[in-house]
Amino acid sequence: MNILVINESSTRAPRKFIQKWCLKIQKQLVSRKLLPPDKRNLELTLVFLNRGAAKKLNKDFRSKNYATDVLSFLSMDEESLGELVVCPHVLRAQAKEHGLTYKLELGYMILHGILHLLGYDHEKNKAEADEMFQIQDEIFAEIQ
Repeated sequence: MNILVINESSTRAPRKFIQKWCLKIQKQLVSRKLLPPDKRNLELTLVFLNRGAAKKLNKDFRSKNYATDVLSFLSMDEESLGELVVCPHVLRAQAKEHGLTYKLELGYMILHGILHLLGYDHEKNKAEADEMFQIQDEIFAEIQ
């Protein structure tokens, strides 16, 4: 997985952490046979946005009028897994609520977003949500 980080927020993007974290996620997904061979070398774009821009995207694409932690967008480009848009301001607040560092909260949400890009969805029904969150929590426990 090749990572492209685009930072349009006022918060520094921890690029080295992101690279290492995504490599750990990829290894876990491969070992669990959740990442097909044809998706292993694709590019993942990670975009950091301030609260206002994140809120606008969430409203435009999900009809939710608030800034959210992560949004996942599939790509039409065959060389791309997709794009994750994160709001560091929301992640900092969530990190405090969850008793995590900012980097670990960011990592958790990157993992969450990648699972969405692989087709997992927690909003359709409880069974799918349970499956997604179980995978997410197991991988997170392994790599943190």
